[in-house]
Amino acid sequence: MSEHTSRSKAITALIAEFINGRLADKLDKLAADDPKRDALLAQFQPAAWLEDAARRVSQLQLVTHPLKASHPDARGSSLFVTPASLPARQEVGSHALAGFASDVVGNAAALDVYKFLKLEYQGHSLLQLLQAGDADAVAALSDDAAQAEAWREAFCSITEPAGGPASHALAKQVYWPVTPAGKRPNVHVNDHFHLLSVLHSSALSHWLYGRIQAHRFGDDAKAARQARREGVQHPHGYHDYPLLAMERKGGESLNGWKNISWLNHVRRGHNYLLASLPPQWDSSATRPLYGVDSLFVRFGSLPQVRRLLRELRDYLGKQKPEANNIHIRNRRDAWLEDIFTELLQFGAAFSNGLPKGWTADSDCRLPLDEQCWLDPYRAEDDADFNKAFQWQDWPYQLAERFARWLNGSLGVERLSKHQLSLNEAEFDYWRRELAHDLAWQRDLDSKRRDLDHRLLPAAGTSEVQHAPA
Repeated sequence: MSEHTSRSKAITALIAEFINGRLADKLDKLAADDPKRDALLAQFQPAAWLEDAARRVSQLQLVTHPLKASHPDARGSSLFVTPASLPARQEVGSHALAGFASDVVGNAAALDVYKFLKLEYQGHSLLQLLQAGDADAVAALSDDAAQAEAWREAFCSITEPAGGPASHALAKQVYWPVTPAGKRPNVHVNDHFHLLSVLHSSALSHWLYGRIQAHRFGDDAKAARQARREGVQHPHGYHDYPLLAMERKGGESLNGWKNISWLNHVRRGHNYLLASLPPQWDSSATRPLYGVDSLFVRFGSLPQVRRLLRELRDYLGKQKPEANNIHIRNRRDAWLEDIFTELLQFGAAFSNGLPKGWTADSDCRLPLDEQCWLDPYRAEDDADFNKAFQWQDWPYQLAERFARWLNGSLGVERLSKHQLSLNEAEFDYWRRELAHDLAWQRDLDSKRRDLDHRLLPAAGTSEVQHAPA
């Protein structure tokens, strides 16, 4: 017996086992002398069942984006789009799924055909084998090659929508302007807009649902939470999802869930929604920097900054003096980028959260360059301060002050396990990195533009009312 024949027979046996299992379930519900038994026995002969399944498969469609997820009464096209066929993007989406669960829409009475196509052999579903044209899988359908090929084509059509792409009035739709170059958009011209139908990704929702369920109710998560309550050590942590919301697609009924899609039925209509809210800026802890000679006194005492400094110091201290490769530089720069981010957030809390002019107080001992960064809008009312701000020396002075602080913080630490000896080269590097950091530059440019705009004189009445002849 050849390997080809052996494999084909194994798939044939798998198919027969599935059909016989379906038959046994139905026979168990009938009395021994029920006349319907003979009809069932004939109906569930492999050739007869496969012929009927190949006919009924047209009532189903394999999808990743079901239209009815937008509205249960929408009539239109659902789509089957594998993640691998989508363009790669930095944002999280269905394109990022390494493995995904296919969904099914259509007649719920034909779902046994979908279960049949999900049968797995050697790590691949029967549908995947038939789509790949696997000769053994095709031969397992029928001894008649033409009949087997016809059934293969019918089963593979489950991924194809019936008819051309179509949306519906109850589906989510967006009119997207595609005005030809040089023309103004005209709402009365169809060619000036594309109608986009926004489809729900059932594959992504199903993955997210499974992930969150495991994080919330899995045994490992429960054990980690219990350990925290008891104040004992545990090998791993757990996940929390603040402001998690639950959406029920299809209402509260079994038929309503199935009407949306098969995976929606599996989840009993549950779909998790993660919080998508703008951050709330908390300036309650922002107090004017009085009585200190530099902002870095307060900045360096922040817990997250101390942690980053400790991690960077320990990492650099473990490297040999002659070691200098791209991996070391990349890891060092990643820590440095995190410190830059903390610095920008620190500065934003003062420039946005405190009233302008707070640095003019006699208790403020901050250098002028730090005052310009933390209190830029003081320039609106203080002419001398405005001159210093507009002179634009302060960003470079501040970059040098940052480099000096970072050099000292990394090189002098009584509790550090790894003492570092940092010199002028490191100082120049920290200064250049901050001075050329894109986020830092955007922050400076934003302050300059905003202040320039606020300092512009208001237009006169005659200018406002002027109309061209």
